[in-house]
Amino acid sequence: MAHFGVQSSHEEGRAPCRAAIDRIVASLNIDDGPQHHDLAHYVDPQGYDNSIAIGYWTSPERFDRWRSGSAVAGWWDAPGRLQDGVGYFREIVFPEAERFETLFSAPGQLEGIGVAMGAQSAENIQEHGYWGSMRERIALSQTDAMSASGDLAVTSGRVGFGQRVRLKGHENIAVIRSGQDWSATTGRERELYLKEMEPALRAGMDFLRDQGADVGCYSNRYMQQFDSTGRVLEKSFGYSHWRSLGALERWSEAHPTHLQIFGTFMRIVQELNFELQLRLFHEVSVLKPDQQEYEYINCHPKTGLLNGLAP
Repeated sequence: MAHFGVQSSHEEGRAPCRAAIDRIVASLNIDDGPQHHDLAHYVDPQGYDNSIAIGYWTSPERFDRWRSGSAVAGWWDAPGRLQDGVGYFREIVFPEAERFETLFSAPGQLEGIGVAMGAQSAENIQEHGYWGSMRERIALSQTDAMSASGDLAVTSGRVGFGQRVRLKGHENIAVIRSGQDWSATTGRERELYLKEMEPALRAGMDFLRDQGADVGCYSNRYMQQFDSTGRVLEKSFGYSHWRSLGALERWSEAHPTHLQIFGTFMRIVQELNFELQLRLFHEVSVLKPDQQEYEYINCHPKTGLLNGLAP
């Protein structure tokens, strides 16, 4: 699961950014490219425009062949990336099945890794609908508390503009992508989502973005998806890195911002008599250090996992 991003802070950088993300998307369509990819956009608190392509591979070997080829590695590793006038980053994770779970609110409505896999398991999952069910859907939780240890660390380069820096993740970082698709909503449901649910969701995402360090969240992006033509879709998702699964759980079950999200959603569900066209999904990984690769080129020092480095 690989996020490839480009960023720029000024009008003159928009054309190079578009060219760069187009170049990245084109590379996803060559031999050994991902089984599925999504495109998303995000403006960060520093005012930088970020366009991101997210690729999903079902085979690590296929991914390694893809990224080591000259069309990808030759371009990414070239010194010219520091001279393009934009920032680049890639955040790559290799979750094992026993360290991963994904859940969809509606059968057959797949997103992310579900599209790449092409199928889903039976609907009658028992580990659902109670606090702690996310953890219990991760197989490793039966034998391992998945506690965090260590810290984020720079392995090469320096943080800053005109620099290329690589980071190493520590033991049991948790990563979550949690999304919503409101394209099929109509009438009262659509009104409730846009006027009540989305503002509560955005407030929670903004809290994690701006004050996440207080609750163990290294980085959070609340992104809007778009398609290959640039058309904005009625799909969004939060994508965040956490020090541990426990930190994510504590925010989910006890923090006012998430309780507001959860309470608003449950009130809307009851008002609509549990008949919703809104589609929800999430995917959660808990990672070992060697299952994480983070690299930032010419990026500002609050980009992604750079935001989690000790001052």
